[in-house]
Formats: sequence, structure tokens, C-alpha cells
Amino acid sequence: MPNSPTSPAKPPSQPGSPPNAATPSPVSALLRGTALLLAFILLQLVLFVSLLGFPDGSRFLPAPGRRNTTFPNGAVDAASCAAGLVYVYDLPPEFNHDLVDDCESLWPWYSFCPYLTHGGFGEAAATLPVFHNATRNVSLHSWHNTDQFQLEVIVHRRLLSHRCRTTDPSLATAFYVPFYVGLDVGSHLWGENSTAADRDRAGLRLLRWLSNQTPFRNSGGWDHFITLGRITWDFRRYGDDGWGTNFVVLPGMANVTRLAIEADGTDPMDVGVPYPTGFHPRSTADVRAWQRHVLSRERSKLFGFAGAPRSGFGDDFRAVLLEECEDAGSDHCRAVDCRGTRCTDNGAAVLELFLDSRFCLQPRGDSFTRRSLFDCMVAGAVPVLFWRRTAYEQYRWYLPPGPVGDMGEWSVFIDRKALRVGNVSVRGVLEGFSEQRVRRMQERVVEMIPRIVYASSPDGLGDGMEDALDVALGGVLERFRRRRGSIQREDVLAEHRPGPPVARRVDVNSTAAPRPSDSQNGSVAAISRAAGGKNQGHPDPASTHMKTVISESSASINKTLQKS
Repeated sequence: MPNSPTSPAKPPSQPGSPPNAATPSPVSALLRGTALLLAFILLQLVLFVSLLGFPDGSRFLPAPGRRNTTFPNGAVDAASCAAGLVYVYDLPPEFNHDLVDDCESLWPWYSFCPYLTHGGFGEAAATLPVFHNATRNVSLHSWHNTDQFQLEVIVHRRLLSHRCRTTDPSLATAFYVPFYVGLDVGSHLWGENSTAADRDRAGLRLLRWLSNQTPFRNSGGWDHFITLGRITWDFRRYGDDGWGTNFVVLPGMANVTRLAIEADGTDPMDVGVPYPTGFHPRSTADVRAWQRHVLSRERSKLFGFAGAPRSGFGDDFRAVLLEECEDAGSDHCRAVDCRGTRCTDNGAAVLELFLDSRFCLQPRGDSFTRRSLFDCMVAGAVPVLFWRRTAYEQYRWYLPPGPVGDMGEWSVFIDRKALRVGNVSVRGVLEGFSEQRVRRMQERVVEMIPRIVYASSPDGLGDGMEDALDVALGGVLERFRRRRGSIQREDVLAEHRPGPPVARRVDVNSTAAPRPSDSQNGSVAAISRAAGGKNQGHPDPASTHMKTVISESSASINKTLQKS
């Protein structure tokens, strides 16, 4: 009798199996099949989550052209954008997307991919056990293991969804150029066979592309801004030899405002903005919770220091501070050794140090600034400075620049020469402050936390609380408003000026740095007023140094770039 379709013949025994082995029951076969199916689904989920963790370019940074509304987040109160709208250029992917996709090759010592997740914030602290003790579940969701050189990615991601972003360039007051120049040059700085041409290539191509865009041709770049994710000195190479790229000193950058983690104080087009820290709150409530936490902590150490001696530097000042810590004793000071990538890999170690210290020592880094200053302040410790250019003369849109009395509200300044020769000691200076004075300084530092961190919410912190990007964008729009007024006044005067009109144009053959600023670039008082849409402070020096252009000058710029 033929086999029934529903009753298959018993399969022959497999080689080596007992001839009378029992046939598996349908139930056990079903169970095994179910287990295999569940394992397969679980594997797919794991792979899916893993893929989400990698910064895929097309998903990571949606192109502006895919937005079909002037305000990406929907209609908003027009008064909230009274200062103007921002247009974000949709650059060719080689200038941002491709760099993110090539994250494995951006750094010679370790993969940059984990630091590019979550829009440049890096891995969430909730997934890193080392952060759990440091935050004690207070705002843990707001913390990430953030790399200090991610400003370009963080700002770009935020501006793409900003309530005041427009996709119509004719409506824009400001134009943002999302070129990840820091990521690009960083991938060439330590290459064995890297040349100046390698470091300059992307910048030249970007300016060639930009010089063909109508908004840039019309203004010569005076209403454009860009972020520099590394210190400004990495972009200021003069000549063919030397460190870094020549991007900032190229003719096409003469009028463009640069937001940099460390600015050149003699160049009015540079504006210092905070280094990204690991704290990225979503809301005002997150900030308030963290502020309460750091103010209520019992701190067992008088001061702390995160760093390492630099054996290759003569008269290394960090070695002096490590000796000061050792002389003060373990009851008063603790140091975290940051040699190699120890502090980069484990940001929680630095956070724990500063949360347990009343003061934190902040010498200069490889340059005059260091991210540690902002790590210190976010932890509610009072910074102790030894160079005025580390903060007072650097972050004028964010930190009180002086006079001395204002500095004393939130920081301590110690003469490094007196410290080096032994005329003073760190412990002696800090123990000279009363408990009440220290508490006032801590409260002032904690009050400034929102302005020095980058919020994770597309809408910012809300409730009128400004984060670092809000302050930067407010300052940029106010700067452009002043420039526009300056141009209009010049045009009115030109109409009544005797003699033939004179064309104003960029000197495309010069790469010399602008003359020194008058030290009034973006005072805190001015920025506070800018938040209300008005700025009655001193004129922005960039207005007086601006090189305005007529449209045909763009052809000259383009010709210069094509020769490069």
C-alpha cells in the first residue's frame, strides 16, 4: 500500500544507530524546531541591535533635502526664532557622512566608532558599569562616554532638528557648514606617510564647493559659520611644513565664523566654545537633579588633579602639581593618572575624582585649554587655574572674563611662577578660603553648568534654560545682525561719499591672520543680552575686521582654490 501523504514512511536508521532505536515523537521534534526558531530570532535581534550601534551615515545624519518643512520639528512660535533662521548645507558626503562611515580609520590607536554613536555623544553610561558608582543612578541616562573631539558631529546633529532651522536658504539669517574638518585632519596627523597635501585636500575641496553656492557668493561668507572639533592650532599651518592643515588661513575662510574648542585670541573670527563633556541632559529637570546631587555631596578631598607628567617637555608644570598633591598628603589630595588612553577609555574615573574634590587643578594641556576644565565644573568642583588663557581669555561667551573679583566668584588663580619656586603652595592657598567662600564659589560653578554642556534633546533643555549650543547660536546670530547693520551703514555712507564707488572685496592672495582683537569678543554680559534678541555691549570685533565682498569676488576665490 502506498504511503499516505500525511503518514510519511519511517526513515531508515542512520549509520551507527541502534537498529531498534525509538522514533522521535512529534512533540519532541516540535519542541526542537521551536527552540531553533527562537534561537534564530534572538540572533537576528542581536545583529539588529549591533547594527544600530554603528554610526551608519545615511541614518545617522539625515540629509536636509529630505525635510519637507521649514521647521523640522513642526510649527513653532515665531518669537522663539526672532533672531533669525539657520540653513544647514547638505554637503557632499565626503565631508561628513563618509568620515563617520570610515570611523575605524580615523584614529591610529583605537576605533573611533564607539564615540560616534548616539549622535557623537558616545556609548551610554547606563551600558558601562564603571559609571554606575559615579552617578549613583542620578541622571545616569544623561551620561555618555564622550570623546573631547566630537563637537562637529554633536552640533550638526542638533542643528538638523533645531526649531529655527530652515530648508529655504532665502529665509536664512545664518548658514552652517557641517564639514567635519577635525575628524578629517585627525586621520592624517599621525600617519607615517601623511603629507601636508593629504591634510589640506579636503579643506580645499570644501571651499571650492562652497564658493559655487549662491549664499556664499553673495556674502563672501560673512553670514556663514563652522565648527572646529579640534583646537584652532591644528588648522593654522603656514607654509608647506609644520603641524596640521592650513584650512583656517585659506582665503575662502577669511569671513567665516569658527566655533572652536580652543580659539586663537588674536583672530576675531574664532570663538571659543566648551569642550564636549560626558553630561548630556535631556531637560531642565535633568539639569536640576544633577545640580542638587553635586551640591549635596560630601567631598573628602581638598583638591584633585587628573593628568600625567610630560617627560618630553622641559620644566613640565604637571610634574609640579603632582608634587604638590603628594606633599599635601592623601587626606587632602588625590590624583588620577591619565597616561595613554586611561582617562579617555574610562571617563568615570575623572568624574569620580572631581565629585570627591572641592577644587580641581587645571594647568594648560597640550595647548592652553583642556577638556578637564569643563569636567571639573560639571562635577561641581571649583577650578584652580594657572594660565589666564586657559579660561578667562578663551570662553568669553560662557565664563566671566574678569575683573579679578568676578574670577574669584567661580575659580581660583595661582601664580605658577610663585608656585614653581616654592613661594606658595596649592594646599596653603586653598585652605585660606573660608567655608562660606568655598560654598559660594561652588554654587556659582554649579549655576553655570547648563551653559557649558550640550543637551541631548533636539529641542534643547527647554523652559528658557540655555545649553552650550543655544549660547553659541545666539552669539552667532547676534554677530551676524551687527555685521548686517555695519554693511548697511557702509552702503548708506557710500551713496553720499564723493568720488567713484570702490568695490570691497577679499584679498584672495593673503593668508595672513587678522590683526589682534580688542579683547571684547563676546563678553558674557553681551551674550546675556543677546538671549533677549538685543546686545547693547561693545561692538563685536568681527564686525570691524570683516572683509565684505561683491559677488564677482567669488570667481577670484574659486580661481585661487583651483590653483591650490
